[in-house]
Amino acid sequence: MAKVVVCSLLTATFIVVVLFLGAKKQNQTQSIEGLISRRLGRRLEMPVFDPLVTRIERLSHEKEGNTKTVEAAKDEEDHMFEEYFAQERRLNTTMRIKFLFPLLDAAPRDGFVSLKELQTWMMQQTEDNMGYRTAKELELQDKDKDGVITFEEYLPQFSKEDIEKNEKGHGEAGWWMEQFKNSDFDHNGSLDIEEFNNFLHPEDSRNGDVQRWVLRERMTGMDTNGDGKLEYKEFVENAYEMYKEFAKFETEEDETVPTAQLLFAELDRDKDRFLVADELRPILHYLQPGELSYARYYSTFLCHEADDDKDGKLSLEEMLNREDVFYKAVHHDDLDDEDYFDHDEL
Repeated sequence: MAKVVVCSLLTATFIVVVLFLGAKKQNQTQSIEGLISRRLGRRLEMPVFDPLVTRIERLSHEKEGNTKTVEAAKDEEDHMFEEYFAQERRLNTTMRIKFLFPLLDAAPRDGFVSLKELQTWMMQQTEDNMGYRTAKELELQDKDKDGVITFEEYLPQFSKEDIEKNEKGHGEAGWWMEQFKNSDFDHNGSLDIEEFNNFLHPEDSRNGDVQRWVLRERMTGMDTNGDGKLEYKEFVENAYEMYKEFAKFETEEDETVPTAQLLFAELDRDKDRFLVADELRPILHYLQPGELSYARYYSTFLCHEADDDKDGKLSLEEMLNREDVFYKAVHHDDLDDEDYFDHDEL
């Protein structure tokens, strides 16, 4: 499960970004779509605007647990159903937006939700969701229940001989071990929940060793001559185009994206005319977007879609007018299905 998360490929979840880019800059659609399908193509968790929607999904899984967990899930689900769900068993999105609006309108409290406020909210929901999934995976894989996870616990398919061989090919024992050691910040041979989170979600890690590992992996397809670094031509052909498309997406209308020559010179700290993994760290989230980067892009999409007067911020009225934008999961994933709310089965 989470092993797939570590190496998973970004796919159709970015389609929302592609659609937004098509509406904003039609001439960029094909290049963005090509970059995503050919170079990123990684599957990430879909950002969810409302934590209640995520909680519903979790409760549906908790029904399968022990009796105590089932009863706790039933009590919480009953409370949510009474407070936020209509008789037809569909989430009352109007009520939820009215409830959430003052939580989003936080800095400053001016009666509007800015893009920055929405991004902060979406990224926090994403970070919470990642943490939850990490905790569940640790609970599942922590065989001796000591609160930390060892390499042997998480990857028992590798023998001692496999580890000693230290083969560094993708998916080999040495490849996994390198990432495990990068995530083991205190070097004690096991991962606590924060370290394990870095291991499972390396693209979103703030650990410098993990970031360098991610970039070295990413550079494999960019470093055409195989010397472990990018010369200017390799940078332009394999990295800059990806950076430029995502940078355009984030750039304000009165700003311009740095040229390849300017960006290369800025990243080339030692001025040796080559870029190594560590020098690419400032543009990591463009070259290898993780769930937090996607949440930031998705926030821009939401703001663009709901901002009727195009003043760069959202009023409560605008959000209520576009409930469908904020609750796509509710409208498309059938969260009103009987499986979510059939209390008799509990």
